[in-house]
Amino acid sequence: MRDERLEKLADVLVHYAVAVKAGDKVAISAEDCAIPFIKAVARAAQKQGGLVEYYVDIPDVDAEIVKNGTKQQYARANKRFGDCAASDVWISAWGSENTKTMQSIPAERLKERRLANAENRKLYSDRMGSGALRWCGTQFPTNGDAQNAGMSLEEYEDFVYQAGYLYEADPVKKWKEMEAEQEKWVKYLNQKKELHILSENTDITVRIEGRKWINCCGKENFPDGEIFTSPIEDGVDGYITFSYPSIINGHEFEQVKLTVSKGRIVEATCRDAEKEKDLLSYIDTDAGSRYFGEVAIGTNYGIQRHTKNILFDEKIGGSMHMAIGEGFQEAGGKNTSAIHWDMINDMKKCGKIYADGELFYENGKFRNEILS
Repeated sequence: MRDERLEKLADVLVHYAVAVKAGDKVAISAEDCAIPFIKAVARAAQKQGGLVEYYVDIPDVDAEIVKNGTKQQYARANKRFGDCAASDVWISAWGSENTKTMQSIPAERLKERRLANAENRKLYSDRMGSGALRWCGTQFPTNGDAQNAGMSLEEYEDFVYQAGYLYEADPVKKWKEMEAEQEKWVKYLNQKKELHILSENTDITVRIEGRKWINCCGKENFPDGEIFTSPIEDGVDGYITFSYPSIINGHEFEQVKLTVSKGRIVEATCRDAEKEKDLLSYIDTDAGSRYFGEVAIGTNYGIQRHTKNILFDEKIGGSMHMAIGEGFQEAGGKNTSAIHWDMINDMKKCGKIYADGELFYENGKFRNEILS
């Protein structure tokens, strides 16, 4: 029996998020546990005249290749990423039966895998930045992700679909309302030169002059809810401590603190000193991974709990995040890297963000009065 919420998600993705047209080459990708998602999206895309190709990831096979493979074998295994990036449209779903599959793999092996995917990631970044690729990633609820979030599968399904307004009679209307509200702040920030971000153990300045802020309202991530840009590469100074766990490839690092000078990370620590070697393996992925590719503010106040899933966690209303590595061409970002790793900071207790000296964001809320 088909899940009507999943069918509704597929329709919103195909008709609103990426607007599939007849003749579009449509790539659909997900792990093997998310085949119902692939089927639902394929049905919706085919009805629109899309030319569907689908890609099924098998995490245990990927893990075997990374554990015992060569660089040439990594590159071959990453080919599907490049194939998807070369399509007109790419709709993907995260969702795993086991979110820890890669956790026991040595950090250096994972670094080699990232570097082997660098060419494919550049293709993705270039085509997304130019608008040639219309892309959206979403979540398929699984037992693995539910367990990781500390929920039952039923609770997690409700969480996922509610975060996307899929219980609304007209979800697209809700996303358009969010788009209009966020656009006010995008226009405001597009006129500014520098941010000054203050919170617990955080005092950092970020130059943004000439960079474009992007309004995220369900067109590239679903659910969505953030505004972001790419900082000027040598224009970040100070220190920032991320209050939520920073998670990548099943590895968790708590209380990551980055000290930055002229854009470059010069020191990186976390709560567990024994994990700092692994933390540095990510930060030292390549020449661009010690610089920032993103600064953003989370705006989805329907998401109020951390679930160890970056799709939702970076959108938490009342949070901000920064990402090391790859920048966004559509925002004017120039930093290149094989990594893009988002790290999130709770701003609800004592957070303040100034733009060119003006306090526009305080304790997790925009100060709407300054726009009037």
